[in-house]
Amino acid sequence: MKKVKQSILRLLGNFFLKTAINLLCKSLKIEKINQEVIDELQQKNQNYVLAFWHSTMLLPWYVHRNQNFAALTSLSKDGDLLARQLKSWNYKVVRGSSSKGGDVALGIMVDLAKNKYSIAITPDGPRGPVRQFKAGAVITAKKSGIPVVLAGVGFSKKIKLNSWDSFEVPKFFSRAKIVYSEPIFVNSELSYEETSELIKKCEQMLNELQDSALNL
Repeated sequence: MKKVKQSILRLLGNFFLKTAINLLCKSLKIEKINQEVIDELQQKNQNYVLAFWHSTMLLPWYVHRNQNFAALTSLSKDGDLLARQLKSWNYKVVRGSSSKGGDVALGIMVDLAKNKYSIAITPDGPRGPVRQFKAGAVITAKKSGIPVVLAGVGFSKKIKLNSWDSFEVPKFFSRAKIVYSEPIFVNSELSYEETSELIKKCEQMLNELQDSALNL
């Protein structure tokens, strides 16, 4: 009976959390900067890798729901919650991280990208360091031949959680902004050193986009 009660409470908790997240996101007044980049890619039926910082992921996940995206989430309990939410938004969810299951997950993401899925990645997740760009997004683009688009995110009113990344939860009816970069095409012939330099460049660009998104 105890296990049954725990299961029921877990189901209720998941339901109310999902409902609350959907209501919160629907209440936001969202401004999209450089949206024509995304529109053009979609018109060309071109899939892409979308990268955004872990602390801001709620808005990009929501904005790109129901758009044939695959998403990488960790194998942790927090990853379980995120995976359930993303599945409700019609993401194809792949479980893994740089610390556990990473190589297998990256291979799956590359295969999905080659089969016309767009890929959503938080390049500093799931454990940080904060706003430091790991290799996954660029390597996926390099191996699959699709571009990377970076996205900075800002909220006019938000709560920062006491987490490793100071995760940002917007307040109801806040203004929100998402700023997209131009597509970044990754030459498959780049050397290890050249690829590393491009990863550093993406980190700098995403940090600049993130800072610009805070001007609401």
